[in-house]
Amino acid sequence: MAAVLRVGLTGRMASGKGEAARLLVQRGFRYISLSDIVRREAARLPVAPSRAGMQDIGNRLRTEGGAGVLGRLVREEVEASGVPRWVIDGIRNPEEVRELRRLRAFFLVAVDSPPETILRRMRQRGRSGDTAGEAELRRALEREWGLGEPAGGQQVGPTMALADFTVGNDGTLAEFQARLEAVLDKIGAAHG
Repeated sequence: MAAVLRVGLTGRMASGKGEAARLLVQRGFRYISLSDIVRREAARLPVAPSRAGMQDIGNRLRTEGGAGVLGRLVREEVEASGVPRWVIDGIRNPEEVRELRRLRAFFLVAVDSPPETILRRMRQRGRSGDTAGEAELRRALEREWGLGEPAGGQQVGPTMALADFTVGNDGTLAEFQARLEAVLDKIGAAHG
């Protein structure tokens, strides 16, 4: 059986967290995102919410259940699973990190990209909400970072500051993968 290892991912939208998660899944990690909890809540609504609406739902859940509620719910799911290796995506608040650090063998990895690179990627990938105007995309990035948000809201900037490792993603996919591999080697994920 594989050694217990839980790798949490934080970073701005379109920074490359999805690519990092794919690499870990290819290595046998099971995937879960804190956004899964938000999506479950959103599915109960009559109309699918926008990106800002999803952020509002996440903030409401944090207001009702405490800033770490999404981290707690995911931690409980991971603990109950019996699966030893997890990649936990979408960590956006320091209290979520505190909850997840209660897991054995948890490491937080921040994926960092310059805002201009992120804006270019968002325009290229064309996901719902990514096709908004540049001013709206910048506001979404600022909100996610924590500007104008309550302490229990989106706080990616302060969350990234808690990372055990930071992986820069400002070049090619191959360069990013090499940097991520180096971090995985350091935490023992590369040869599990």
